[in-house]
Amino acid sequence: MQKDVVEVSVKGVMPTANGCAVFLGNEEKTFVIYVDHSVGNAIQMTINGVKKDRPLTHDLIGHILLGLGAKLDYVLINDVNEGTFFARVLLRMENELGKKIIEIDARPSDSTVLALQQKRPIFASRKVFDGVEDMSEILERVLQQQAQEADPALAESEDEPDEDDLEDDDDEDDDDDDLGDLGEDEDDDEKQK
Repeated sequence: MQKDVVEVSVKGVMPTANGCAVFLGNEEKTFVIYVDHSVGNAIQMTINGVKKDRPLTHDLIGHILLGLGAKLDYVLINDVNEGTFFARVLLRMENELGKKIIEIDARPSDSTVLALQQKRPIFASRKVFDGVEDMSEILERVLQQQAQEADPALAESEDEPDEDDLEDDDDEDDDDDDLGDLGEDEDDDEKQK
């Protein structure tokens, strides 16, 4: 892969009032993409290896690709514009006629589910990765809160975020509130391409 991209992975999924916050990143940085509840659930179910009685939409897409002899090569989150992320899915096909690479415009949310299902890498362009806010500390606090909710015996931390912190803040000029952005853009999933 080229040097102008960074490999990322799903580091956490957190429900919000308007959908889910999906934390993507690596050891260097973590950023958030907002998705609707159904895609957030699909990501979480794939991470947890949940078996489904019937194929869901992303399962169907994977089965269609398999049936056509196409393999997902990788996903690239290639752009962000005013909080809306854009992605490309690269498919590789090989048959008796030769090899073909197909690049498809897709929402990062759907692309992430497919990449997780097929155990393929997710990349972010260096431009996107360098331009997004680092949410590593927020992710750490969210994971601590989730662990405490799962095991009440854990000592509670005073600086953990509560669910209100993950929702849209009415004061858009308050840049010091690092949690206020997590839950805004309820239509982000519809805007993702």
